[in-house]
Amino acid sequence: MTIKTDIKKGEDRGEQPTSMEPLLISESSRHRGALQDIAVELAAKAAGFRRSLPARMQNSLSDMVRTMNCYYSNLIEGHDTHPISAERAMNNDYSKDPKKRNLQLEARAHITVQKWIDEGNLKGIALQPESLREIHKRFCDLLPPEMLFVEDPDTKERIPVIPGEWRHRDVAVGGHVAVSPGAVERFLQRFEGIFGRLGKSESILAAAAAHHRLLWIHPFLDGNGRVARLMSHAVFLEVLDTGSLWSISRGLAKNVKAYKTHLANCDLPRRNDLDGRGNLSEEALADFTRFFLETCLDQVTFMESLMQPDRLRARVLVWAEEEIKLGTLPAQTKPLLEAVLYRGELPRGDIPSLLGVGDRQARRIVSLLLEQNILAADTQKAPLYLKFPAALASRWMPGLFPEAEA
Repeated sequence: MTIKTDIKKGEDRGEQPTSMEPLLISESSRHRGALQDIAVELAAKAAGFRRSLPARMQNSLSDMVRTMNCYYSNLIEGHDTHPISAERAMNNDYSKDPKKRNLQLEARAHITVQKWIDEGNLKGIALQPESLREIHKRFCDLLPPEMLFVEDPDTKERIPVIPGEWRHRDVAVGGHVAVSPGAVERFLQRFEGIFGRLGKSESILAAAAAHHRLLWIHPFLDGNGRVARLMSHAVFLEVLDTGSLWSISRGLAKNVKAYKTHLANCDLPRRNDLDGRGNLSEEALADFTRFFLETCLDQVTFMESLMQPDRLRARVLVWAEEEIKLGTLPAQTKPLLEAVLYRGELPRGDIPSLLGVGDRQARRIVSLLLEQNILAADTQKAPLYLKFPAALASRWMPGLFPEAEA
């Protein structure tokens, strides 16, 4: 991103929202039928995956996915904070290295904002300008002061980023000069007027266009990528009822070159009379829509494969057997985990008879597994359910993210 400083604060050059059209793939587009088919397949697959998991397992998986989503979304911006490090930050365990600590704080900010979204706070309003400001404000409010500046590449001036505030300077991203600062609200009103009033099926099809057009407007001085991906997460949470069980950010980060190429192509003007009727290329927008929806499909398929009951059970129990042999876990761990995996949650009163031990020994075993974040419970007397700690993801859920460096 290049910052232009030779303008008056809040200058409005009078650009009209028609300059970011088309906002939707037109009914006459030759791509529309195939894209609708992908959208229908995605909706069915996402719903089927969620229905396949017990409610308690959904809760644990969504906690892990927030950490994973944070890792990959920040990685796209060049910030590498491993999920194990992010999980430590959520437990107030920070590195003594200032740079690593700041990245942990950034990760914690992202996870905190996504949890707020997952709790339903943007239901029905994710595409409203004030909601976008709220995402940005909540994220930036939790960042360390050192991360709330951008630097002008020419003057080296450190320019503060104000949480939740539209930018007051011109910016250029690659070859695209974003709309003038004074035009931002006008463009966002048009953005919300189109994308915020679609039905569920059309919203799935339009998700990629909304993602790009928000980045094209570039409403904030910094943090637009994170806001756009969190916005897309909020949209899919509602229109696909994802339960936060998978993350498009993982797919985008895995194909980051293609992601950024598609975004740049969507900035290009209409090529010819066969390329839609708007100012920007409809062909490029259709290509990005296909990439975006197929990336979502790939991520649902990947998570579904990881969570297949028999395979997940086998991976967890093989790990447990190894830990028992090493003496790090008691022998009763295996039948306890097997019962939790089968039932989804396990009442504490069932544990002594299940393990063939007394109440005191049962409490010791449960306490150990709670301390190691392998099991969790809502209260001291509530049923136990399986957690997915980041430190064990490489064994329980291989491929979810890279192993942490030693």
